[in-house]
Amino acid sequence: MNIGNFRLENNVFLAPMAGVTDKVFRIICKQYGCGLVYSEMVSAKGISYNNKNTQDMLEIAPEERPCAIQLFGSDPDILAQTAKRIEKSADIIDINMGCPAPKIVKNGEGSALMKNPQLIGKIVKSVSSAVSKPVTIKFRKGFDNTSINAVEVAKIAEENGAAAVAVHGRTREEYYSGTADWDIIKEIKKQVKIPVIGNGDITDPIKAKALLDHTGCDAIMIGRAAEGNPWIFKRTIHYIKTGELLPEPAIEEKLTLALKHLDMLVQYKGEYIGVREMRHHLGKYIKGIPHSAEARFHINKAESQKELSQLIEKLLS
Repeated sequence: MNIGNFRLENNVFLAPMAGVTDKVFRIICKQYGCGLVYSEMVSAKGISYNNKNTQDMLEIAPEERPCAIQLFGSDPDILAQTAKRIEKSADIIDINMGCPAPKIVKNGEGSALMKNPQLIGKIVKSVSSAVSKPVTIKFRKGFDNTSINAVEVAKIAEENGAAAVAVHGRTREEYYSGTADWDIIKEIKKQVKIPVIGNGDITDPIKAKALLDHTGCDAIMIGRAAEGNPWIFKRTIHYIKTGELLPEPAIEEKLTLALKHLDMLVQYKGEYIGVREMRHHLGKYIKGIPHSAEARFHINKAESQKELSQLIEKLLS
């Protein structure tokens, strides 16, 4: 499929997730066939202030391309200036309009933008006019159940130059609870001509194909189900193409990849940060493995790469 003039190998994407979709995780997901990876959301103001942590989040490795860099903010001019500044790094520039975190919403950013569709139009127009790369947005069903306006937002985005839209079928008020509304994605697909990416409740290849079939959307975006499980991309692509469900990876395969993930994180971020971030990832890799509850207790106390590696090796034995 295409987003703007950008050709993608397949339509199974990795959703942007704060604290998860860093360079290492994106590279791993790409190795398992992911068609498009997204960065963690990056503050447009942080980039404009030359914040070091923010700059580090913009690093894109050749092996993870194509990669979309996701910005968040609410000022059309700052977002446009920032997009222009990072244009050489990104293959696609995405604007976050769905993050439900209170500190983001309080600043009028993320899903708070759903309360102001006209501002969304100004942002999309400003950014798409400033860059030559495709500009996309990711948003929710609405801010709350009294303001379901995703169809309106999608139309406004299209009218102002968006190359594609990604829709999570929940309101901000719902966060990640309950069941995602796929009907709203289906309605958006009927109302706009640009590609629509469906997001929400994709836990396995069967659900992924069900969302595609139900909504007619052009692509799907997998989020939390990919944590500790990058195989979901390979398995989903295969299932969509053939109808054959590949087996889940063996425990040994999961733990071997976890060791590689740990090594890559430590190389990229140093041992102190890498080990602490890997605690979270490792908890996902070992989910469902015998004795995982006991192992998780020790994992969360590990201070060094050696300690974590030994814990993984113990699970392998």
